Amino acid sequence: MATPNYSYEKRQKELAKKRKKEDKLKRKAEGKPDEPDDESSEDALDNPSDGMPPAAV
Repeated sequence: MATPNYSYEKRQKELAKKRKKEDKLKRKAEGKPDEPDDESSEDALDNPSDGMPPAAV
């Protein structure tokens, strides 16, 4: 049975981490928010998901 190549796995992890960091910096430079959940939180306030219709005024 072949032995695991830990140095290869470590290098792949480091490259993925570096790539993720660069993507994050790129997004910040473009001025886009890191998390796209900001829009969904506003939608949740407008459309409650409790299943009840809005109260008539």
